[in-house]
Amino acid sequence: MAKKAISPVQLLDSPSGQLQLIFELKDGIPTYRLNKGADFVILSSDLGVVLEDEDLSKNFEIIGYGKRDSSSTWTQPWGEVKEIVDNHQELAVYLKHDSGKRMNVIFRLYDTGLGFRYEWPDQETLDEFVIMEEKTEFVLADDHDSWWLQAYIPNRYEHLNIASKASEIDTAATPLTMRTNNGLYLSFHEAALTDYSSMSLMNRGDNKLQATLFPWMDGTGHKVRAKIPFVSPWRTIKVNEDLDGLVNNYIELNLNEPSKIEDTSWIQPGKYVGIWWDMHLNRKTWHSGEKHGATTEYTKEWIDFASKHGFDGVLVEGWNETWDGDWIKNSDKFSFTESYPDYDLEEVVEYAQQKGTNIIMHNETSTGIDNYESQLDEAFDYYQKLGINTIKSGYVGDMIANGEWHHGQYMVRHYRKVVEKAAERGIMLDVHEPIKDTGIRRTWPNMMTREGARGQEYNAWSGDGGNPPNYVPTILFTRMLSGPFDYTPGVLDLLLNDNDEGRTLNRVHSTLAGELAIYVIIYSPLHMAADLIHNYENYPIPFQFIKDVPTDWEYTKVLTGEIGKHATVVRKDRNSDDWYLGAVTNEEAREYVVNLDFLESGKEYEAIIYSDGPTADYEIRPHLLLKYGQIVNSSATLKISMARGGGMAVRFKARN
Repeated sequence: MAKKAISPVQLLDSPSGQLQLIFELKDGIPTYRLNKGADFVILSSDLGVVLEDEDLSKNFEIIGYGKRDSSSTWTQPWGEVKEIVDNHQELAVYLKHDSGKRMNVIFRLYDTGLGFRYEWPDQETLDEFVIMEEKTEFVLADDHDSWWLQAYIPNRYEHLNIASKASEIDTAATPLTMRTNNGLYLSFHEAALTDYSSMSLMNRGDNKLQATLFPWMDGTGHKVRAKIPFVSPWRTIKVNEDLDGLVNNYIELNLNEPSKIEDTSWIQPGKYVGIWWDMHLNRKTWHSGEKHGATTEYTKEWIDFASKHGFDGVLVEGWNETWDGDWIKNSDKFSFTESYPDYDLEEVVEYAQQKGTNIIMHNETSTGIDNYESQLDEAFDYYQKLGINTIKSGYVGDMIANGEWHHGQYMVRHYRKVVEKAAERGIMLDVHEPIKDTGIRRTWPNMMTREGARGQEYNAWSGDGGNPPNYVPTILFTRMLSGPFDYTPGVLDLLLNDNDEGRTLNRVHSTLAGELAIYVIIYSPLHMAADLIHNYENYPIPFQFIKDVPTDWEYTKVLTGEIGKHATVVRKDRNSDDWYLGAVTNEEAREYVVNLDFLESGKEYEAIIYSDGPTADYEIRPHLLLKYGQIVNSSATLKISMARGGGMAVRFKARN
């Protein structure tokens, strides 16, 4: 009997038919297309990789297909929402190369996007292998509006987004956000980056983007070193009709494995204060001397403040020896257990715990990975013994001390090693200068938050004066699509009167109301109140909102927004019936009305409103703030009135 021919084309519809995937093997080259109804989202795009000794992007035959569907709901231990629905159709394409090597492409199609990855199963013709190039393409249907960050440049992800047409992209870091002429919002990213190099997207012309991987920097040109069985990260494309759908699209989380931590009760969101902003204002120093910040005495002041106002932790930077001199060059010398003489770690930890808070440990590696890894077990065991449950780590430097990228496979492996070792000891992580978030918090929920963008510190010392008013309404729809961001908000002295005298351009480019709104707009399960003690004492009214706002949510909704211009977000507290609203605008004043139909029907709420004053302006009158209240319900509306560079923050406190 003749062998039945296998079709070179396979179609896959999303669960409710909103999207359609077309896989086709064209002359031995695997390709895919993606449509939404009559709209072309991705035109025919090639798939595959190039190995050191073989080109696995052509000369394939199909040896089989597999299809299955999956529908489930899972609960986040913490997050922007409590419940996440995972409803998808899966297509597995089993390929055989003319060399005999086998490679599978697995597609998962959701109503709001697509994820796909490569798999190299156990086989006799392949064992250890090296990927030299990934040939994955994303061929756009048009020259879309785009918001992106340049890849392969110094200072990692800490840059302002570029708004341009897709044709003007050079090489973009992900997530990369686009808006089509038909009003669809697209986001290109990756999920489950575990043992691979991170992906950027290179412009190849003719609306074609191609995956590019950060190389090992040892002269080999290797991108990924692997041993079968092996899988790549998922390449993801989000497709949404509005910005609310885009922000609430959790494809990357769904494509990660379920939690490996069975008991997550010790993983707790919260807010913290500490010894950090002082140094960025040049009032205190990380290094030893008269202005040394991390002293036992000063730390106890912060502990008393945290205890009085209900903060969960006190961050102390500059506590450990080797900050003296050029600390960036001290990468092989940092100790993660030895304190400066004027800082008694055990004493302050005990004092904090007696006061109902805790010390957040700071581990700045200065990119000395070998030095850090040699001390990880000893240091983490010590922290666990002391009862320290949170570490903020740092990797300051344009490149790693041994010459590697922050974004290559070498560092992806390191970041994951630290997460796993912390989890073994019941420690949560806040990583600065990180690898980008690709949803591993589902698998390792102790990986709480990270930087990976320009934070508050740029307002203190950046040569361009700081983050402009359009920054927050941009990153909500770009950087924030990947996951939580430790922006460190809450600076109430907007003019930075405590700053170094020479920094005349630097300030917070917002109003008080706009700064408060960040706690709702930017999601982080660990949020800092970054300002100094005396500034919170000088501004008790806005400080109250910072104390009230939670960091763990049951529900999130974008009420209004336009990328780079304005945004209004509401979130429901997971642990009460209260809701919170944050609204921000760019350099343009705005006024509009929003419906409050997100509130529970039949229930009344006290709306505690923090609004820009009538003549507020981020440049000349940023501190003008009105606080007032009104009784509302789900049938009511709320007028959002924002000054230039301003905002609004609201607590909807459930009555009865």
